[in-house]
Amino acid sequence: MGVIGALRKVVVALAVMMSAYHIYAASFGAPEAMMHRSIHLLFTLLLIFLVSITGRSKQDKAKLLLDLALILLTLASLGHIFLNYEYVVTRYSYVQSLTFWDFVMGVILSLILLEASRRVIGWALPITAACFLLYAIFGKYLPGLVRHTGFPLETVIDQLYLTTEGIFGIPLGVSATYVILFVIFGAFLEESGTGQFFMDFSNSLVGGAKGGPGKISCVSSALFGTISGSAVANVMVDGWLTIPLMKRTGFKKDFAAAVEATASTGGQIMPPVMGAAAFVMAEYTGIPYIQICIHAAVPALLYYFALFMAIHFEASRTGLLGVPKEERPRFQSVILARGHLFFPLIVIVYFMIAGYTPMYACIYATVSVVLIALLRAQTRMGVMKILKALEFGAKNMLPVAAACACAGIIIGVINLTGLGLKFTSLILVIAGNSLIPALIFTMFAGIVLGMGLPTTAAYIVQAALLIPALIRLGVPLIAAHLFVFYFAIISAITPPVAMAVYAAAGIGGSNLWRTGLEAVRIGATGFIIPFMFVYGPSLLMIGSIGTIITTIISSSIGVVALSAGLMGWFLKEATYLERAMLVAGALLLIKPGLYTDAIGLVLLTIVIVIQKLRK
Repeated sequence: MGVIGALRKVVVALAVMMSAYHIYAASFGAPEAMMHRSIHLLFTLLLIFLVSITGRSKQDKAKLLLDLALILLTLASLGHIFLNYEYVVTRYSYVQSLTFWDFVMGVILSLILLEASRRVIGWALPITAACFLLYAIFGKYLPGLVRHTGFPLETVIDQLYLTTEGIFGIPLGVSATYVILFVIFGAFLEESGTGQFFMDFSNSLVGGAKGGPGKISCVSSALFGTISGSAVANVMVDGWLTIPLMKRTGFKKDFAAAVEATASTGGQIMPPVMGAAAFVMAEYTGIPYIQICIHAAVPALLYYFALFMAIHFEASRTGLLGVPKEERPRFQSVILARGHLFFPLIVIVYFMIAGYTPMYACIYATVSVVLIALLRAQTRMGVMKILKALEFGAKNMLPVAAACACAGIIIGVINLTGLGLKFTSLILVIAGNSLIPALIFTMFAGIVLGMGLPTTAAYIVQAALLIPALIRLGVPLIAAHLFVFYFAIISAITPPVAMAVYAAAGIGGSNLWRTGLEAVRIGATGFIIPFMFVYGPSLLMIGSIGTIITTIISSSIGVVALSAGLMGWFLKEATYLERAMLVAGALLLIKPGLYTDAIGLVLLTIVIVIQKLRK
């Protein structure tokens, strides 16, 4: 127990050092890419194995020895890069043969990374990466378009271990440069009490309305998503309050859990912090991150608006009331007590709009959290809270960093074998060079990948394999990337593997399948929005102001009609014919175009007249 206690202190110290190093590097300049990414990965792997040791309730000697061996091998494999750094960055890849120790350490690091990823994010990504490794070695035996000439293991290890095209590639670079700073920022916000403030703010704002608890979940998840970037984390923070509250005020447990899962999933598409994949997107596309936030803002707001209206219509249909007045905090009291905690979000948006890099914007915003928190005793952060925020920031980063590094294996193989170009050709052949089949194929691929992989990894794989085909078919660059981004995220509520649904159902005690189907029903807009901005880029704030405004208005009316049709309530309970007309009108309004909008409005007007006339 003494050893484990000492290791727990090591974990805390190492986590604080990891966060402090990245803040220092962002503030005063990071080392060269290979060195910086290696340090980032070293912290990540050491913490994963140390947390594994200290987190076990019962210590097994064999497992303890295994973890200690993995720690030593991590130090050896990455230490080899540090000790031979000049040689690593100056050698001619694929021309100079690997030394014996280059090869051995490269194999060791690759295996260690697969095991570390398995521990923090499950089996799916490591198995996927292992399959790609096998493809690199044995692909010459495959038939048809996916066949390649084959590469010896030495060449594969060269690509993965000693270049910035594999493990130390762009995904890990984004993780080390941008993502960790935003995760640390979120940890500081949470430690200052911002999460609870968002909950109280939402309760005071919409808690008293029809279906108030569901609307609290919608608003608070949208707000919390700006600092979380994780659907499951969002559920685990919000869900313990909102789901029991919804059930207590009359929501069925399946619906209550579905609302929380759907609301939490949208957090990853809500600017200004959209999760790790959005930063990778900025790197891949060359589009500044703040510009990606601008493009993503209207679709994200439409998603939450549709969810809000779905909750409203369901509450109207079932006669559900809001949170009792005595259980709602007063809006003025909430703002006076903790309203200042909004300021760091304003700071980060201001500095990004002003042209500062996301790194500097995040550093300034993190500092502002500490300073602003001083204004109230209940939010004030002392030294211990700051250290705790640094610790949690690093620990919360482990799954993301492991996923990015592991995804680097996949990307390394794709680049080495030319699989990306081959897959593009394959998609074009399957789709018959037609956009709609290509979009549908990409949608299903994104959902399937997202079911098994973290959002970041799922997006990275699609960026390499699927997006080039969409661009070849004329889809604008940002629309193509956001399209696959959305479906990688929406998989969190898509059965049979729906992680946000699993988390919410666990809290609510609901049936997994029924909760998943309810989540798909109330989150249906999330499946439609990507098609909307592919065919109408004005939804991404692209085009003339007049077109953008017209598109936003028609789309907003469309998502209201869609929610009404799916929930079975508009002005009053809707018949099956009225629901069909509402859904048809919604789809027409959602698709940009004068004639489609006109027909959609006519159908909507007919439903309004019928319901007004019906007693």
